[in-house]
Amino acid sequence: MPIQLSPGDLPVVAGTGPDVCARPALVSDPIDEASAAGLAQVFRALGDPVRLRLLSLIGAREGGEACVCDLTSAFDLSQPTISHHLRVLREAGLIDSDRRGTWVYYRLVPSALERMAGLLSVPLG
Repeated sequence: MPIQLSPGDLPVVAGTGPDVCARPALVSDPIDEASAAGLAQVFRALGDPVRLRLLSLIGAREGGEACVCDLTSAFDLSQPTISHHLRVLREAGLIDSDRRGTWVYYRLVPSALERMAGLLSVPLG
C-alpha cells in the first residue's frame, strides 16, 4: 500500500522565507524514517519523464491549472495511462484536482514544491 503524503508531511525548514538564510533540513539535521519514506514517494513520482512533463504542463498553464483534456492531448499515451500518472502525482501531494462537470482540472500544490526546494537548496557561501 503506498504511503499517503500530504504537503504538510514534508519536513519544514525552520526559519525559511525571503529574508532568512537557513540551512536546509536535509543537510542540517537528519530526517526521520517517516519523513524519508514520504520524500521517497515524492521523488519516485518525480522520477518519471511523463510525470515531470505533466507537472510542468500544469504549472505553465495560464491560471496555474490544466484540464485533463489538455494534458492528454500533449502525449502519445492513452487516457488511462495519463490518469495513472496524475494519480501518482496526486498521491505524492504534488498536485490537487477538482471535478467540474465532466472534466477534471489539476493544479500544483505550491507548498509541497516550496518545501522540496527548501529541503534541497544549499546556501551560497
